[in-house]
Amino acid sequence: MTDKEQYRELCKKELSIPIYSLDWWLDCVCENNKWDVLLFKNNDRIEAAMIYYSPAKKIITMPAYTQTMGIWFNPEFENRNYSDNLYRKQKICCFFIEHLPVHTFFLQYFHSSFTDWLPFYWNGYKQTTRYNYILPDINDTDKLFKCLGGDAKRNIAKAQKKFKLRIERKIPLDLFMEQYNMTFKQKGLKVYHPEILVKIITICIARNQGDIWAAIDEQNRIHTAVFIAWQNDCAYYIAAGNNPQFKKSGANAYTLWKAIVDIKEQVKTFDFSGSMLQGVEHFIKEFGAVQLPYFVISKGKMNLFQKILLKRKSLKEYVKKNIQKTYF
Repeated sequence: MTDKEQYRELCKKELSIPIYSLDWWLDCVCENNKWDVLLFKNNDRIEAAMIYYSPAKKIITMPAYTQTMGIWFNPEFENRNYSDNLYRKQKICCFFIEHLPVHTFFLQYFHSSFTDWLPFYWNGYKQTTRYNYILPDINDTDKLFKCLGGDAKRNIAKAQKKFKLRIERKIPLDLFMEQYNMTFKQKGLKVYHPEILVKIITICIARNQGDIWAAIDEQNRIHTAVFIAWQNDCAYYIAAGNNPQFKKSGANAYTLWKAIVDIKEQVKTFDFSGSMLQGVEHFIKEFGAVQLPYFVISKGKMNLFQKILLKRKSLKEYVKKNIQKTYF
């Protein structure tokens, strides 16, 4: 079997692999199946894997709706001796760096569990730090509610009492996308890869690993809708859509809070999937979430030809998918 085939088999049984690095997720977000994996083995057992997405020749970057990729270390090989474990992982990183496809541009967001980027530094890569927020344990909702910030509590109360919103689960996909599209259009922005998000939501729901929640008023109008996916013991806040007409109803906080309360029966941890935008960061922080740093490792730059090539490829895919439906 190829490394990719072996990795697919691993994904079927290994619970420690984050959702963003699972084969079925990568099939959704990486157009034309352009993801691959390098494996580091120890006596025919997979000790580590490095997943990467290469949408064009000599480019390694991040796909849409994917917070982290990078290197996964098999927890079964963890060594109690700190020094030995550090050396082991550095050796593995050097192996992956050496065996990556030839590239002139590299950009990957590494999971927060990856804490030593020295081998990349030694090989001329750069690093910047980003931040994510998680709730490590959502099982005690009374404790969680006490930890909410004042703004979050006020918005939840306002949504319940003033706007009399109710939260419904299993909202149809088309209604969610309608809300999602509004979020971009109100800001005059192009909707961010809606076809990929539709694919993600469809497969997550089919696998019973995702759902949609919405805040609805007495006139049956949707104020906010959120999509959350989960894997093993962790849920991930993937996307949300808001009706700008109701942006002051407190629906954002109320919907997310109710989703967290619901999902506690299935998972232990809630991952907000991070944001460096000040307003979004404040909203997330209001839920009492814990800040976690993670590395963005990069090298090189895309030249003008590569940028044009990527745009043309995206355009070709769009035409291929839509021209028959539109004109014939």
